[in-house]
Amino acid sequence: MSDNRLIKSDDGSHTLISNQFGVSYHSTNGAIQESITVFLAAGLHYARHHFMGPIKILEMGFGTGLNALLTLIEANKYRKSISYNTVEAFPISLESAQTLNYLEILNADEYRTQFDSMHMSDSLDLLRLNKYFSFRKHVCKIEDLVPEEKYNVVYYDAFAPTTQPELWDEAMMKRIYDLLEEEAVFVSYCAKGSFKRALKAAGFIIEALPGPPGKREMTRAIKKATL
Repeated sequence: MSDNRLIKSDDGSHTLISNQFGVSYHSTNGAIQESITVFLAAGLHYARHHFMGPIKILEMGFGTGLNALLTLIEANKYRKSISYNTVEAFPISLESAQTLNYLEILNADEYRTQFDSMHMSDSLDLLRLNKYFSFRKHVCKIEDLVPEEKYNVVYYDAFAPTTQPELWDEAMMKRIYDLLEEEAVFVSYCAKGSFKRALKAAGFIIEALPGPPGKREMTRAIKKATL
């Protein structure tokens, strides 16, 4: 929504304060740094070294589009084919997206058209943003997602459990687990004990990693192959 409040995080990159939920879309300790640490370093690059074929990403929470933008840039940099599916029940407006300073900070103005296209796209439109990166936005709640494939990476970037507890419980983690290929990697900024217990109960193997600035830990989980 256009009335989300724009603020600058500690690394100079913008985030938004959700008008609907009253919380920030990214860490106020550094929006870009959080995305790089949690979703790129622990998720995308883990997958890049573990999966030979195209990477199929499911993102919970498109939000400002920062994670998708960074992944698009990395796909081009490493010439790695990525199919990116993102779920967002409450998309922000293009006007809000165009106030964000990510392209300037990343020195990536050549991606402006693609960034705008991701925000403008209608639900289920398939965008081929370059030869390595395809994008589809599902404008729905995660429980209403109808997947067309199984995924091998999950960026779980929903608002925190204190804001949307139904997105972090065992039933939801089991739903996510069932959407994944074996050996898939799941990453989230959240390290809350109840969340990790929900992941474990759903069948994931849990790994605690050092978190981004302002957070001691983050979570990576693996769907191990069944014997």
